[in-house]
Amino acid sequence: MIKEKIEITYPYQFEEGLLDEMNELGSLVDFKAGDVLIELNQYIKGMPILITGAIKILREDFDEGEILLYFLEKGDTCAMTMACCLGDKQSKIRAIAETDGQLVMIPITKMDEWLTKYPSWRKFIFDSYNNRFDEMLSAIDNLAFNDMNARIKKYLLDVASINNGNIVIKTHQEIAYELNTSRVVISRLLKTLEKENFLVLNRNEITIK
Repeated sequence: MIKEKIEITYPYQFEEGLLDEMNELGSLVDFKAGDVLIELNQYIKGMPILITGAIKILREDFDEGEILLYFLEKGDTCAMTMACCLGDKQSKIRAIAETDGQLVMIPITKMDEWLTKYPSWRKFIFDSYNNRFDEMLSAIDNLAFNDMNARIKKYLLDVASINNGNIVIKTHQEIAYELNTSRVVISRLLKTLEKENFLVLNRNEITIK
Protein backbone atom coordinates (compact mmCIF):
# COMPACT_ATOMS: atom_id res chain seq x y z
CA MET A 1 0.00 0.00 0.00
CA ILE A 2 1.14 3.54 -0.74
CA LYS A 3 0.25 4.64 2.78
CA GLU A 4 2.55 2.07 4.37
CA LYS A 5 5.42 2.85 1.98
CA ILE A 6 5.22 6.58 2.79
CA GLU A 7 5.03 5.94 6.54
CA ILE A 8 8.18 3.78 6.36
CA THR A 9 10.12 6.10 4.05
CA TYR A 10 9.35 9.54 5.46
CA PRO A 11 10.08 10.73 9.01
CA TYR A 12 7.26 13.29 8.92
CA GLN A 13 4.22 12.70 11.10
CA PHE A 14 1.71 13.00 8.29
CA GLU A 15 -1.90 13.24 9.44
CA GLU A 16 -3.98 10.10 9.04
CA GLY A 17 -6.33 11.93 6.69
CA LEU A 18 -3.41 13.01 4.48
CA LEU A 19 -2.03 9.46 4.36
CA ASP A 20 -5.47 8.18 3.39
CA GLU A 21 -5.69 10.73 0.55
CA MET A 22 -2.18 9.85 -0.64
CA ASN A 23 -3.16 6.20 -0.62
CA GLU A 24 -6.35 6.87 -2.57
CA LEU A 25 -5.07 9.42 -5.10
CA GLY A 26 -1.38 8.61 -5.50
CA SER A 27 0.02 6.15 -8.00
CA LEU A 28 3.10 3.96 -7.61
CA VAL A 29 5.64 4.20 -10.42
CA ASP A 30 8.53 1.75 -10.81
CA PHE A 31 11.53 2.96 -12.79
CA LYS A 32 14.79 1.59 -14.11
CA ALA A 33 18.23 3.20 -14.19
CA GLY A 34 18.44 5.46 -17.23
CA ASP A 35 14.68 6.13 -17.50
CA VAL A 36 13.81 9.75 -18.28
CA LEU A 37 11.21 10.61 -15.64
CA ILE A 38 10.78 14.33 -16.38
CA GLU A 39 11.70 15.98 -19.66
CA LEU A 40 12.68 19.58 -20.36
CA ASN A 41 9.69 21.81 -21.21
CA GLN A 42 7.24 19.12 -20.14
CA TYR A 43 4.10 20.21 -18.31
CA ILE A 44 4.08 18.45 -14.96
CA LYS A 45 0.93 16.51 -14.06
CA GLY A 46 2.06 15.21 -10.71
CA MET A 47 4.66 15.64 -7.98
CA PRO A 48 7.01 12.69 -7.40
CA ILE A 49 7.78 11.49 -3.89
CA LEU A 50 10.74 9.13 -3.93
CA ILE A 51 10.34 5.82 -2.07
CA THR A 52 13.47 3.98 -3.21
CA GLY A 53 16.32 4.57 -5.64
CA ALA A 54 18.06 7.72 -6.82
CA ILE A 55 17.31 10.32 -9.51
CA LYS A 56 19.69 12.88 -11.00
CA ILE A 57 18.42 16.38 -11.80
CA LEU A 58 20.02 18.04 -14.83
CA ARG A 59 19.77 21.60 -16.13
CA GLU A 60 20.31 22.62 -19.74
CA ASP A 61 22.93 25.33 -20.29
CA PHE A 62 23.01 28.06 -22.92
CA ASP A 63 25.08 25.93 -25.31
CA GLU A 64 22.48 23.15 -25.19
CA GLY A 65 24.69 21.00 -22.99
CA GLU A 66 23.59 19.83 -19.55
CA ILE A 67 25.00 19.95 -16.07
CA LEU A 68 24.18 17.92 -13.00
CA LEU A 69 22.48 19.97 -10.27
CA TYR A 70 21.89 17.38 -7.56
CA PHE A 71 20.68 13.87 -6.78
CA LEU A 72 17.37 12.91 -5.21
CA GLU A 73 17.45 9.91 -2.89
CA LYS A 74 15.00 7.94 -0.77
CA GLY A 75 12.70 10.31 1.10
CA ASP A 76 13.29 13.29 -1.23
CA THR A 77 11.17 15.27 -3.62
CA CYS A 78 12.20 17.87 -6.19
CA ALA A 79 11.75 21.61 -5.54
CA MET A 80 11.88 22.37 -9.27
CA THR A 81 9.01 19.96 -9.87
CA MET A 82 7.01 21.47 -7.02
CA ALA A 83 7.46 24.96 -8.46
CA CYS A 84 6.19 23.77 -11.84
CA CYS A 85 3.24 22.00 -10.23
CA LEU A 86 2.16 25.03 -8.24
CA GLY A 87 2.70 27.47 -11.08
CA ASP A 88 1.44 25.28 -13.95
CA LYS A 89 4.74 25.91 -15.72
CA GLN A 90 6.89 23.87 -18.05
CA SER A 91 9.74 21.90 -16.52
CA LYS A 92 13.13 23.62 -16.48
CA ILE A 93 14.99 20.43 -15.62
CA ARG A 94 15.45 16.86 -16.84
CA ALA A 95 15.12 14.05 -14.29
CA ILE A 96 16.83 10.75 -15.12
CA ALA A 97 16.89 7.66 -12.91
CA GLU A 98 20.38 6.98 -11.58
CA THR A 99 19.33 3.61 -10.14
CA ASP A 100 16.27 1.38 -10.21
CA GLY A 101 13.60 2.56 -7.79
CA GLN A 102 10.03 3.47 -7.03
CA LEU A 103 8.14 6.70 -6.46
CA VAL A 104 4.64 7.87 -5.63
CA MET A 105 3.13 10.38 -8.03
CA ILE A 106 0.79 12.88 -6.33
CA PRO A 107 -1.70 14.70 -8.60
CA ILE A 108 -1.05 18.44 -8.82
CA THR A 109 -4.76 19.15 -8.25
CA LYS A 110 -4.21 18.43 -4.53
CA MET A 111 -1.09 20.54 -3.98
CA ASP A 112 -2.70 23.84 -2.99
CA GLU A 113 -5.49 22.18 -1.05
CA TRP A 114 -3.10 20.12 1.08
CA LEU A 115 -0.93 23.15 1.86
CA THR A 116 -3.81 24.75 3.73
CA LYS A 117 -5.47 21.57 4.94
CA TYR A 118 -2.55 19.65 6.45
CA PRO A 119 0.21 21.32 8.53
CA SER A 120 2.49 18.29 8.08
CA TRP A 121 2.29 18.60 4.29
CA ARG A 122 3.09 22.31 4.50
CA LYS A 123 6.15 21.55 6.65
CA PHE A 124 7.23 18.80 4.27
CA ILE A 125 7.01 21.12 1.24
CA PHE A 126 8.88 23.97 2.95
CA ASP A 127 11.59 21.65 4.28
CA SER A 128 11.99 20.11 0.83
CA TYR A 129 12.36 23.56 -0.73
CA ASN A 130 15.03 24.47 1.81
CA ASN A 131 16.95 21.22 1.29
CA ARG A 132 16.95 21.54 -2.49
CA PHE A 133 17.89 25.23 -2.23
CA ASP A 134 20.91 24.31 -0.11
CA GLU A 135 21.88 21.71 -2.70
CA MET A 136 21.50 24.28 -5.48
CA LEU A 137 23.82 26.65 -3.59
CA SER A 138 26.31 23.83 -3.16
CA ALA A 139 26.16 23.11 -6.90
CA ILE A 140 26.72 26.80 -7.70
CA ASP A 141 29.65 26.98 -5.25
CA ASN A 142 31.11 23.85 -6.81
CA LEU A 143 30.93 25.40 -10.28
CA ALA A 144 32.16 28.83 -9.24
CA PHE A 145 34.92 28.04 -6.78
CA ASN A 146 36.18 24.51 -7.47
CA ASP A 147 38.41 23.45 -10.33
CA MET A 148 37.50 20.40 -12.42
CA ASN A 149 39.73 18.17 -10.31
CA ALA A 150 37.73 18.98 -7.17
CA ARG A 151 34.43 18.75 -9.05
CA ILE A 152 35.13 15.28 -10.39
CA LYS A 153 36.18 14.05 -6.94
CA LYS A 154 32.93 15.30 -5.42
CA TYR A 155 30.92 13.81 -8.26
CA LEU A 156 32.51 10.38 -7.88
CA LEU A 157 32.03 10.36 -4.12
CA ASP A 158 28.38 11.40 -4.50
CA VAL A 159 27.64 8.68 -7.06
CA ALA A 160 29.44 6.03 -5.00
CA SER A 161 27.49 7.08 -1.90
CA ILE A 162 24.18 6.79 -3.73
CA ASN A 163 25.09 3.23 -4.66
CA ASN A 164 26.14 2.46 -1.07
CA GLY A 165 29.69 1.54 -1.95
CA ASN A 166 32.93 2.72 -3.51
CA ILE A 167 32.30 1.72 -7.13
CA VAL A 168 31.09 4.04 -9.90
CA ILE A 169 29.84 2.31 -13.05
CA LYS A 170 30.11 5.08 -15.63
CA THR A 171 31.88 5.63 -18.91
CA HIS A 172 34.19 8.60 -19.26
CA GLN A 173 31.71 10.08 -21.74
CA GLU A 174 28.83 9.81 -19.27
CA ILE A 175 30.84 11.59 -16.59
CA ALA A 176 31.87 14.29 -19.06
CA TYR A 177 28.24 14.83 -20.07
CA GLU A 178 27.05 15.27 -16.50
CA LEU A 179 29.91 17.62 -15.61
CA ASN A 180 29.50 19.54 -18.89
CA THR A 181 33.02 19.03 -20.15
CA SER A 182 34.82 16.86 -22.71
CA ARG A 183 35.65 13.17 -22.50
CA VAL A 184 39.33 13.97 -23.09
CA VAL A 185 39.41 16.22 -20.01
CA ILE A 186 37.70 13.59 -17.85
CA SER A 187 40.00 10.79 -19.03
CA ARG A 188 43.07 12.89 -18.27
CA LEU A 189 41.84 13.83 -14.80
CA LEU A 190 40.86 10.25 -13.96
CA LYS A 191 44.32 9.02 -14.91
CA THR A 192 45.84 11.73 -12.70
CA LEU A 193 43.61 10.70 -9.78
CA GLU A 194 44.63 7.09 -10.31
CA LYS A 195 48.31 8.10 -10.08
CA GLU A 196 47.44 9.94 -6.85
CA ASN A 197 45.99 6.67 -5.52
CA PHE A 198 42.50 8.16 -5.17
CA LEU A 199 40.91 5.54 -7.44
CA VAL A 200 41.46 2.53 -9.69
CA LEU A 201 40.29 2.60 -13.32
CA ASN A 202 38.70 -0.42 -14.95
CA ARG A 203 36.58 -0.74 -18.10
CA ASN A 204 33.43 1.37 -17.52
CA GLU A 205 34.03 1.07 -13.77
CA ILE A 206 35.87 3.20 -11.23
CA THR A 207 36.80 2.01 -7.75
CA ILE A 208 37.39 4.74 -5.16
CA LYS A 209 40.02 3.87 -2.56
